Amino acid sequence: MSTLDDQTRLLLDKLAETPFPDLTAMEPEEMRSAHAAFYASVGLPSDPSLAESRDLDVPGPDGPVPVRIYRPRGTSWDPLPLLVYFHGGGMVAGSIDSYDAICRMLSHRAGAVVVSVGYRLAPEHRFPAAVDDSYAALKWAVENAAVIGADPARTAVGGDSSGGNLAAVVAQTARANEGPHLVFQLLVYPAVGTLGHSRSMARFATGYMFGRDEYDWLYEQYLPDPADARDPRVSPIVADLAGLPPALVITAGFDIMRDDGEAYAQRLREAGVPVVLRRYESTIHAFLSMAAVLDAGREAIEECAAALRNAFTGGR
Repeated sequence: MSTLDDQTRLLLDKLAETPFPDLTAMEPEEMRSAHAAFYASVGLPSDPSLAESRDLDVPGPDGPVPVRIYRPRGTSWDPLPLLVYFHGGGMVAGSIDSYDAICRMLSHRAGAVVVSVGYRLAPEHRFPAAVDDSYAALKWAVENAAVIGADPARTAVGGDSSGGNLAAVVAQTARANEGPHLVFQLLVYPAVGTLGHSRSMARFATGYMFGRDEYDWLYEQYLPDPADARDPRVSPIVADLAGLPPALVITAGFDIMRDDGEAYAQRLREAGVPVVLRRYESTIHAFLSMAAVLDAGREAIEECAAALRNAFTGGR
């Protein structure tokens, strides 16, 4: 078994001395503020010089869905590839603002228009609100590609953690609905559900910042009925995976969701979907959002951008 890298170990030691607040005991808005404050302290700062942005509300199934649209600075108005990105946060936290730095970097490094989606959060808005908002935002982005300077023929979806869940689910939904056509899916330590064979779920249940108690609590907030966990729109790992777009799946070596994410990659392969699986052996869940203190986070952002560039050029 690999060992934690020095940066991750130092972060966990500091958290042990000054524990991460118990978000499960807070009211939703207090919880989201504490979540945002922590990741702001360890995440990369936003760099407006990388990409310009504008905020819009787009039509959703139950009202407007906020999005932030990024375009690399210094580019002409020729259509660029399109990435629709869904933030992490366990379906209960995270926001467009908390992912501003990551989305600016992806836009700049991938040479793409990025549409970051502010889907509705639980427990105020339970499943399938986030899925419905996310798919509506994807459809809007593709249908309005000319307006935002994007090329609808080069569209990808992406996300991390719960956002990785949404990216996987939206890709399956687009396949079932015969559109929009996607060329790629970027799945970063995605919450894909489980087939019940995960060793990492037990091995890393405590002591690695995001554990089994938090995992179970998040599902309780998100699902109106525990039986919904068997729905492919909650657990994309149980779906038929044939005919999905190529994928990059990134996992973390010390993450309870590692084995399920890797099982999803294997199931994609078995279904004939081209997949690159990359495990960052020596770090923990959410490391992209801690890239100011973890080199692995910056490396992974660069890997994501390179994979997107490759997908958008057809592997050339």
